[in-house]
Amino acid sequence: MLISEAFAQTAGAASPTSNLMSFLPLVLMFVVLYFIMIRPQMKRQKETRNMLAALAKGDEVVTSGGLAGRISKVGETFVTVEIADNVEINVQKGAITTLLPKGTIKAL
Repeated sequence: MLISEAFAQTAGAASPTSNLMSFLPLVLMFVVLYFIMIRPQMKRQKETRNMLAALAKGDEVVTSGGLAGRISKVGETFVTVEIADNVEINVQKGAITTLLPKGTIKAL
């Protein structure tokens, strides 16, 4: 009998304000998640996209496989990278991970 009276008392106390307050922690978690994880990832993707679009002949790059070389030809989707004297490989633009400063690779 006491249990049914307790449920009856709390059922009438629910108001629109308390319902809103119960969703507030969930909304705050999504806001924090956006600023900590989603926004920085989108910024990195934009920087990578801009770097790949700006690739030019003579740029020194590192591929996702760890090969470092100098770009000798830039195509629409592929890039030719010279990794040693008279040794060139074709890689997809998406495989370029890092653009090195000029002069980083001394002897090719």
